[in-house]
Amino acid sequence: MDRDRFRPGPLADVARVPADDRWELVFVRDLRHPPEKVWAALTEPDRLAQWAPFLASRDLGTPGEATLSTVDGDETFPQPATVLRAEPPTLLEYTWGDGLLRWELSPSAAGTRLTLRHTVDKPELAPMMAAGWHLCLDVAGHLLDGDPVGPIRGAESRNFGWDELRAAYAERLDDEPPAR
Repeated sequence: MDRDRFRPGPLADVARVPADDRWELVFVRDLRHPPEKVWAALTEPDRLAQWAPFLASRDLGTPGEATLSTVDGDETFPQPATVLRAEPPTLLEYTWGDGLLRWELSPSAAGTRLTLRHTVDKPELAPMMAAGWHLCLDVAGHLLDGDPVGPIRGAESRNFGWDELRAAYAERLDDEPPAR
């Protein structure tokens, strides 16, 4: 796909739920590929570099320490990460800085149902995270389809609808106020 013609797809199913003294963004997306192919996109550094908001220092498919470097333009910001669980091709869980990400993959009629659970400190961060993951996973979908558009991350995401996505997810998440 021509990068200039890229536009975000429809909103994903999202929820914001309490998680101990923090919050969890639950983001659900259906992908047209089998879990094994999606797993590779979630764990292999070369594939992650084409869609994720970070660069990985190693394959995330096995437990242990790693560094995930957030990318914004020409700058990278390394953060420690630890892969806590890696059960190919169904479950990947790792820390990233202060966050916890849990990727659950289940086979579906269309391919894979991906459920991301991203733990955040404040409930108001959920719409921003949802907008960012929305763009990243749209890009990942194109990559899996064999039609890569290249990563869209950092400040550049504003050129591809991040502000509108954040507002739409804020509205969707505020339809059901966070329970405490």
